[in-house]
Amino acid sequence: MPVPTQREASIDALPPIHPGERYRVVWFKRDLRAHDHAALTEAARVGPVLCLYVAEPELWRQPETSRMQARFVSASLRDLDAALRALGGRLEIVAGSAVEVFARLHAHAPMAAIHAHEETGGAWTFARDRAVARWCRRHGVAFVEHAQTGVVRGLRERDGWSRRWNRFMAQPLEQACALAARSLPWTRETVDLVALAAHADDAAEAQAGGREAGLHTLRTFLDERVAGYRGGISSPLSAPTACSRLSPYLAQGCLSMREVVQATARVLEDKNLEARTRQGLRAFIGRLHWHCHFMQKLESEPEIETHNFHRGFDGLREHEWNAAHFEALIHARSGWPMVDACVAMLRHSGWLNFRMRAMLVSVAAFPLWLHWRPFGLWLARQFVDYEPGIHWSQLQMQSGTTGINTARVYSPVKQAQDHDPDGAFVRRWLPYMRDVPDTHLFEPWQWRCGDGERLPPRPVVDLRAATQAAKQLYYARRRAPGMRETAEAVLEKHGSRRRPAGQPRRSASGDDGPRRATARSSTPRSSTLPAADSKAARKGLVRPKDDRQLDLPW
Repeated sequence: MPVPTQREASIDALPPIHPGERYRVVWFKRDLRAHDHAALTEAARVGPVLCLYVAEPELWRQPETSRMQARFVSASLRDLDAALRALGGRLEIVAGSAVEVFARLHAHAPMAAIHAHEETGGAWTFARDRAVARWCRRHGVAFVEHAQTGVVRGLRERDGWSRRWNRFMAQPLEQACALAARSLPWTRETVDLVALAAHADDAAEAQAGGREAGLHTLRTFLDERVAGYRGGISSPLSAPTACSRLSPYLAQGCLSMREVVQATARVLEDKNLEARTRQGLRAFIGRLHWHCHFMQKLESEPEIETHNFHRGFDGLREHEWNAAHFEALIHARSGWPMVDACVAMLRHSGWLNFRMRAMLVSVAAFPLWLHWRPFGLWLARQFVDYEPGIHWSQLQMQSGTTGINTARVYSPVKQAQDHDPDGAFVRRWLPYMRDVPDTHLFEPWQWRCGDGERLPPRPVVDLRAATQAAKQLYYARRRAPGMRETAEAVLEKHGSRRRPAGQPRRSASGDDGPRRATARSSTPRSSTLPAADSKAARKGLVRPKDDRQLDLPW
C-alpha cells in the first residue's frame, strides 16, 4: 500500500465538525468540480465548510438512470476529491436520502447553511430539493442555491432571456480558494455508487468521467476538431470527432457552461483563424446558448417530463402502445439498417449525434407509433450525457407534441442515403450488412441472398404505409378545434424571442418577475397554460424553424 504524503495525511486527519461551530455544507449534485463553483466559493468565504456528496439509492433506482451514468459520476467524484484535496479539503460521500443525511449531520452539530447549485433535473430530484428546502425551513438552516447555467429560476416570461444569458456568461469565473475544511463526525464508509444503480444499461466504450477528461476533450475540440464542426455533425461517420463531445461533462457539471463559453470566446479573439474554424466556433457558441434555452423549458414547466407540451395531443399515442415494435427498435431489429446501426452504436458507446437521435425518435413516434415517454426513458438510460431539460424537450419536438414545431418525420432510408451513402456506418455496426451488395444497401430486405449469406431482417412495418397512416392521425388531431389557440399559449411561454425591426427594447429589468406556480420554486406545480392572446405576434416569438437541428448535448 502506498505511504501517504504529509499533505495527504494531514487532509485525511481533517478536524471533524463539532457542536457550536458555524460551518456550512457544500452539497455537490450535478456540479462535480471545484473550479467556477459559486456554492463552494461563497461558503468558503464565510468560514469552515464540509464538502458533501450524497449517494442516494432512490435516485439510482429511477427509470432514467443507469449503471453507465453511475460509472461516469464515480470517476467524476474521484477527480472532484483530488481537486478539493489540493485546496486543503476533501469530498465526503455518504449513502442515504439527502434529508436523512442532513438531519444526521445537524443532530451531531447544527449547521448554519447548505450551499448548492440550482439543478434543472427530473421530477425526482425536483421533489428531493423541495424536501430539503422544507427541512431547512423547519430547522432554521439557510438553503442557498446558486445559478450555474443560463437557466433562470422563477422566470416569468422569456423577454430578455438572451440578454440575461449573455450577462451571466460574461461574468468572471469563480476562483477556488483555500478551504477551512471539516470532516464527518462519524467514521467514513466506502460507497459503491455503481452498485446502487438498479438498471444495468452500460456501454463498453462510454466516455470517461471526470474533470480532467472533460478539460482534455475541450482542448482537443478548440485546438483541433472544431474545424470540422460545420458540416460534420450530421453524419454518424464524422460526428464522433466533429461534435464537441462535451455533453456529459456539462451534464454532470465537471465543466461549467460559463468556462466553456469563455474558453471558446478566447479562441475566437485570434484574428488569424481560418474561416472554417471561426465558423465552427461561432456555431458552437450558438449551440451552447440553445442548450440553456431548452433546459429553461423544463425549468419553467416541469410537467413536460411526463405530459405533452400541448395537452391537446393527450391520448394520441398513449393507449396504442405496441410492445413488439418497441422491442424490435431497442434491440436493433427494426429492419431499417440506419436505425439499427444507430441503436448498436448507442448501446456500445453511450452516445449518438443529434441528427441520428432525432431520427430514432421520429421513427419511434411515426411509423412505429410509440408514445415518447416510455421510449424516452429507455433512451435516457443509454445516454451517458442524459440532460433532462434537453432530453424531454427534444423527445416531444421530434414526436410532434409541442404544437408549435413542424412535425419532423425522418425517413431512415433517406438518412442513410444522405449520411452513409457508401454503407461504411451500417456495415461497421451490423455484421449482416457486410454481405449485402451496394445495389441493395438502403433496402436490404429486397435482396435475395445467396447460400451461406446472412439474411437481413425485414422491417417491422411497411415504412411508406405506416408513415402515411401516422401522418393522417397526427394532422387530424393537429387540425382539431382549439389546437391553434393552445399552441399560441405554448409559444408564448416557451418560444424564443426575435425582436422585430423598429420595436423598442425592453428595459433591463423588464424581464424580472415573481416565480410562476409552474416553475421550479417552492410553490406547487400546475399544468395550467396561460391564456392565449395576440402578444405572441407583438413579441416577435420565433416560430419552429429556430428549433431545427442543433448539436445540442442531447
